[in-house]
Amino acid sequence: MKIALVGYGKMGRMIEGIALSRGHEIVCKIDVDNQQDFESEAFRTADVAIEFTAPSVAYGNVQRCFQAGVKVVSGSTGWMAAHADEVRRRCSEEGKTLFWSSNFSVGVYIFGAVNKYLSRIMNGFPEYQARMEEVHHIHKLDHPSGTAITLAEQIIQTHPQPLSGEGGLDREQAFSSPVSSPQEGGGDGVFESHVGWVPITSFRRGEVPGIHSITWDSEADQITITHDAHSRKGFALGAVLAAEYTATHTGLLTMDDLFHF
Repeated sequence: MKIALVGYGKMGRMIEGIALSRGHEIVCKIDVDNQQDFESEAFRTADVAIEFTAPSVAYGNVQRCFQAGVKVVSGSTGWMAAHADEVRRRCSEEGKTLFWSSNFSVGVYIFGAVNKYLSRIMNGFPEYQARMEEVHHIHKLDHPSGTAITLAEQIIQTHPQPLSGEGGLDREQAFSSPVSSPQEGGGDGVFESHVGWVPITSFRRGEVPGIHSITWDSEADQITITHDAHSRKGFALGAVLAAEYTATHTGLLTMDDLFHF
């Protein structure tokens, strides 16, 4: 399979190594200093582009992949909610292909399945209330993380009534306010958010690859499930697996298409 990399930072380089080890070819690498290569013949020969960049440029990158007729796998978060309808339309009406996920880690996907199962159980135990914490490195620009939003949506879908009796916000209304803002030039920060009725505390600290914890708390006790990434390798492998799947499928694809459990 011929792969184009859009975004050639730490994640892009890790994806490159895994793709090469699985026998794939990297035909093009696009970063901030060679945007013109979206128009190159090398880019157009790619079976799939794998895009990991910043929220501010991800949607434009996906559009340029579509224009070149290249299928795209995107792991950039913080942009999909605002553009989901347009992306869905282009995939269904124009035959474009996008595989998007807020997190490509196989472990996170398994964690999500456990999250949904636990949330369904909790429908029978109204004394428990859910909350979430997520920790990422200081370079991550969006908060809450895309993964935290996805996990919160899973809780809302399987446990739809807010336990407090109060209404909440939908995905596009998710907000975040600083408790302890990052220092100028980088540093730790703490942010409080809500997605629907699920409160989320986001920590930005050091070089943490990603930790997500969901707690169901009651007066008597609490239950906590946690996914703790040791490195970005799991995300990179998942992105390559998604690219392998995308090469032979079309439309708007997700991890639910890749895995069935």
